[in-house]
Amino acid sequence: MLVIALTFPLFAAARTPPPTHEIDAAQAAILRAESADADQYAPDALLRAKNALTQAQAAVAARKTADALGLAQLSAAEADYAHARSREAMQRSQVSKRRAEINDLRKRLGMETAP
Repeated sequence: MLVIALTFPLFAAARTPPPTHEIDAAQAAILRAESADADQYAPDALLRAKNALTQAQAAVAARKTADALGLAQLSAAEADYAHARSREAMQRSQVSKRRAEINDLRKRLGMETAP
């Protein structure tokens, strides 16, 4: 009975399927980040996401399912962060452009510039 109780977790771990959904989600998150120019605005986070995905894929090949799952989730989180940072940078750039346009128009109209 004790032998069965001790070996059951080993069989359960061996039968755990690879985290293909999580790896697919990480790949999709990286593509979203890349489409938002994260390579320009958040290159470090994007690189971390890509490295974690590569490690997750290697862990799947080595049948280290738990490691693969954690690395795939880390990859997706880093890619989401890169996407958010990229969108933030683009929005800040747009705000700066609009402020410059407003200041230019005020100068043309002879108005004081806002602080």
